[in-house]
Amino acid sequence: MHTCRPVTRMNGAAPEWFSGLRAMAMILVGAGAISATALAAPPPGAKSPDAPAKGAAHAEYVGTDTCATCHAEVSKGFASNPHTKMVLMPGNATGVTCENCHGAGSEHVAGGGDVTKIFNPAKASAKEVDEKCLGCHAGAHPDFERSPHAKASVSCIGCHDIHGSKEEALLKAPQPKLCFQCHADQQSQFNMPFHHPVNEGLVKCTDCHDPHGTFGNSNLKSTADQSAICTKCHTDVRGPFAYEHAPVKAEGCTACHSPHGSQNARLLNMPSINTLCNQCHSRVANGTVHGQGAGSDELEPCTTCHTYIHGSNINEAFLR
Repeated sequence: MHTCRPVTRMNGAAPEWFSGLRAMAMILVGAGAISATALAAPPPGAKSPDAPAKGAAHAEYVGTDTCATCHAEVSKGFASNPHTKMVLMPGNATGVTCENCHGAGSEHVAGGGDVTKIFNPAKASAKEVDEKCLGCHAGAHPDFERSPHAKASVSCIGCHDIHGSKEEALLKAPQPKLCFQCHADQQSQFNMPFHHPVNEGLVKCTDCHDPHGTFGNSNLKSTADQSAICTKCHTDVRGPFAYEHAPVKAEGCTACHSPHGSQNARLLNMPSINTLCNQCHSRVANGTVHGQGAGSDELEPCTTCHTYIHGSNINEAFLR
């Protein structure tokens, strides 16, 4: 019969199998400690969470007065800059302004103005500049990264002069001059005989477009009713109407109108109203609808009878 024998010690030492088990346990504990240390440590070359700028991982804030000793031409006009309000922001215990954007400057100063120890937007990539600005402005411009400007690497400082601008929103130049520097095609449209009064200063590009990005095409401002971009000014065609003109709802105002400028009255896409209408109402061209002879539709424009072409509350054919 098998008899279980108790573990016995010889000369105070544990059996060989127990010593091996203890050694294995010590190895596993050591490996776990090494792994924990590796997970807790930042990857090589990583910035500390408080590092404000590349190359200044251990820099400390020196204050705006110190910055002014070398950058007097910038600092002397900064009192009227809206970015000075950053000193009043919750959590800004340092009370600094320059270093909020450029990073803590002690290493920059200690290096005699070493440009590698401070964040300089003029030397940074568009993505780095945008990330810096969106650190504060992401709430106001949540769609900027999907905008055509961001995709074309037009950074914030492409349009804004952070230090010295006297224009609205720190723009480098007033509208529409700033926009026309890139959008020359639209500039020529505003010189056409019939155009929105942008050159005259009565309408601004940003009245219709959000340059920081939207979900619409061409950075058009997004509204529940997309035609509201136009009808906020053109209230006579706003509606709602009992009888709606389908293109107004389906395609919007640009189905018939060129919004920037046109050679045709009322900013129409075509010189002939009938030709424009016949793009959809093709049966009208030979008179089969109105019982007239071929070509008779050219004698009178369609809107002679169909007066309320944007929509009507009295007639489904938009008759007056």
